[in-house]
Amino acid sequence: MNNINYLKAVFWDYPDFINPEKIKLLISQNNNIKPWLLTRFLEHGRAIDTLEYFNVNEIKILLKDLRLRDFTRKKWNRLVEVYGSEGK
Repeated sequence: MNNINYLKAVFWDYPDFINPEKIKLLISQNNNIKPWLLTRFLEHGRAIDTLEYFNVNEIKILLKDLRLRDFTRKKWNRLVEVYGSEGK
């Protein structure tokens, strides 16, 4: 079993945020912090880890308003295009 905490790559400068339960709680309780958290995941996290906390259609909705590097925006626009769906 792999016990690596991949949140350390996303929140290397915020050690209080490397607890998965804390991230889930923040996402569920505070819509104001969601864009910031998602930006951190999209820029610094793996897709598989990002999708553990945000669904594709949620990313699609928030993506247009996030400040991202061009490469990151292109990558996630493509991921949303391939894996997103209008009906969900």
